Amino acid sequence: MMDLGILSIFTEPSFYLGALRLMVPITLAAIGEIITERSGVVNIGLEGIIMLGALSSVYVGYFTGNLYLALSAGILAGIAVGILHAVISIYLAGDQVVVGVGLNLFAYGIGVITLYLTWGTFANSPIIPKGAQIPKLYGFSPFVPFTIAVGIAAWYIIERTSVGLRLKAVGENPRAADSAGINVFRVRFLATVTGSVLASLGGVFLGLDWLASYTRDISAGRGFIALAMVVFSRWNPIIAVLSGFLFGFLFAVSLSIPSGIVPDQVIWSIPYVATVIVAAGFVAKARAPAALGKPYKRE
Repeated sequence: MMDLGILSIFTEPSFYLGALRLMVPITLAAIGEIITERSGVVNIGLEGIIMLGALSSVYVGYFTGNLYLALSAGILAGIAVGILHAVISIYLAGDQVVVGVGLNLFAYGIGVITLYLTWGTFANSPIIPKGAQIPKLYGFSPFVPFTIAVGIAAWYIIERTSVGLRLKAVGENPRAADSAGINVFRVRFLATVTGSVLASLGGVFLGLDWLASYTRDISAGRGFIALAMVVFSRWNPIIAVLSGFLFGFLFAVSLSIPSGIVPDQVIWSIPYVATVIVAAGFVAKARAPAALGKPYKRE
């Protein structure tokens, strides 16, 4: 009877609505990273960017109660982090991996400090006012169709437009692209900022929609899962959307299994174990952009 009770969750529409909502932060971050990496820049700071997007939107939303100001704060946080990463990685030719690690550490630290100084806790903020929360229609978040639309639009731009052709040229052979008159630095800059904004919107969703608050571990490894998704989606935004739903489904399963049947640690690890298994099967077959992670210096 217990097994039948567990299986019954797969017949409930609310389960799939939850899976669709859970796919949002991972998928937005993955699509953003695909755009960034297509230009030849790698950003492993997705985890930190998700945190900063959530923190800034929740902070502004809590004190203003205004959804539009909260959304703007999250977007501005993504732009600021993207510019910082782009300047150091592209114009100063800094180590892109080190910059990403620094972003992750900074975001976690500033989140904990903000929680303590603002709300006197190291755990989580209070629930933000209703006016600052993302409105839902029958439990359906507008972030879901937005995420799917972003994936389709990103695929079309990359594969079917001159903008995408320049993006891929810069990521594959920046010297040849430069010789053809493409501004390598500008293309990489815009791609990096765009990727950062999308990852930050993933954090905005967690802060203003899923939890309606900020917790110090709000990203919960989603940024690292998004990085893995980029590889086994083979830098294809459409496949990233489908992969995002798969992991949203697995997260929904881990949240739906009642405690006591198996240890909680096993349940919570389901999406992460799946990431390792799937990534291990695809990493050998995936071909990254040739100039990925290599700063370009004009002679």
